[in-house]
Amino acid sequence: MHLRNIHRYGYDFQKLIATHPELGNHLVESPSGATTIDFSDATSILEFNTALLKHHYKIKYWKLPEGSLYPPIPGRADYIHHLADLVGKGGKNGLDIGCGASAIYPILGNSIYDWKMVGCDVEDESVAFAKKNTSKIDPIEIRHQIDKGNIFKGVILEGESYDFTMCNPPFYGSEEEAVKANMSKQRKLGTYEERRNFAGHAHELWCNGGEALFIKRMIKESVAYKGQVGWFTCLLSRKQNLKKPIKQLEKLQAEVKVIEMATGNKESRFVAWRFKS
Repeated sequence: MHLRNIHRYGYDFQKLIATHPELGNHLVESPSGATTIDFSDATSILEFNTALLKHHYKIKYWKLPEGSLYPPIPGRADYIHHLADLVGKGGKNGLDIGCGASAIYPILGNSIYDWKMVGCDVEDESVAFAKKNTSKIDPIEIRHQIDKGNIFKGVILEGESYDFTMCNPPFYGSEEEAVKANMSKQRKLGTYEERRNFAGHAHELWCNGGEALFIKRMIKESVAYKGQVGWFTCLLSRKQNLKKPIKQLEKLQAEVKVIEMATGNKESRFVAWRFKS
């Protein structure tokens, strides 16, 4: 984890329970005897993340639709910290593409660095929940992307400027791919079930072409907004998906950076690019 990520030092479950008592119903003992939660249980993860938001980030209200993808707070905070290394800490304006119902990146960006954030999403329910989750945070605005065929158009308004944009795109290319990957993971963990047993709505988990096609579309559309955005950034979970967007950006003569991140045993990265003036 990033050196400024407070979660790199572990979790004080007693303090978390004092802030969010519901977490107490989900504690288990690890094989080593340490207190933890069952990270394969969606409800446990939801209560754990809610406790982290309340205790460390002073978020009093945070609700998600049933069956939503529950964002892991430590990993989401890492993206924010690495972004701060790229664009600076204070007085920044950011745009989160696909903020989801949780609006977790706008919430963390504002809480950690006092950034002014705009989040957008294409789904009505996600926009409604995101607005409720940020209704008490004035520097955050949630917008509805009406046209699913666009990424920036209709969200970045005339005369606006952003220090950065960020995005955690749908990972999979189809439901079949998502289910297959989850079942493979279950087999490795010895918990295989012949059914889908993971959280997340369709638009959160997959889109046509997955993350590879999504970032290709994003790069293509970003050219039209190069005068309004400092750095465009997008997460890529699969390292093998790096080659094509980098080549695409090099053809556009953009400055490109790949920021590597690691949370526990999980490695990820985001691609950052900006256009020469």
